[in-house]
Amino acid sequence: MSGPIMSTPGTAQTSSPMWFSSARTNVGHVRKANEDSFLDAREQGLWVVADGMGGHSRGDRASQSVIESLQSFSATRNPKKDLEKIIEQLDQANELCRKESAGKGSMGSTVAALYAYSTSAYVIWAGDSRIYRYRDPDFIQLTDDHSLVQELYRLGELEDDDLDNHPSSNVITRAVGVHDTLETQVRQISVQPGDRYLLCSDGLFKDVTSAQLKQRLVQSGPDQAVEALMTQALRRGGTDNITAIVVQIPAAAAGPWPPS
Repeated sequence: MSGPIMSTPGTAQTSSPMWFSSARTNVGHVRKANEDSFLDAREQGLWVVADGMGGHSRGDRASQSVIESLQSFSATRNPKKDLEKIIEQLDQANELCRKESAGKGSMGSTVAALYAYSTSAYVIWAGDSRIYRYRDPDFIQLTDDHSLVQELYRLGELEDDDLDNHPSSNVITRAVGVHDTLETQVRQISVQPGDRYLLCSDGLFKDVTSAQLKQRLVQSGPDQAVEALMTQALRRGGTDNITAIVVQIPAAAAGPWPPS
């Protein structure tokens, strides 16, 4: 049986001038160790989920390397340079994982990061950890999984119904530490008051449907939403480590919009 839903110390729901956020992780009901890691750095406008691969000790280390590489990030007033810095720090995590895994087998981690500034944000990812956005009434996935089955789907070789049950559904094509050069995907998006974002590892969306994610995400606040999402995943089996971060812009933003 898994332990209680946990959050990293210092990640209880608080607010910045723009953002509210809350984060949780749980080992689930099946795994013996939690290979997920996360960063809730709302003061810098940065949130990150990393899901380690390569066995529990090496997966732990890989996902922690991703988070450690970004803990020193400090936002400036130049978002393009900030984006370059985030990617540079992820490249450093990639190099570290490659060095530590040399001759010892695979060691890697997915990454899904949201960096927000003023009325825009960058979505940065590699692997199959995901970022969703709820903008009433729409709930959409902002990331595309970097996985073998998604590549086959894009090529028209698989149908929607085949994705979850395909024998290669866990094969990831991009991740930190998998290749000598890390290939991240970046998407720039607009940000509006009332937006709510969900960053999560596959342990959440594998057991919880998109409709259920949306239903739980729109709870009264980020902390309540995270709690509802984690509870739902555990009730549906908790077959993997589960990590979720919910980020929100208040519907009635304090002061002028965009904030100065």
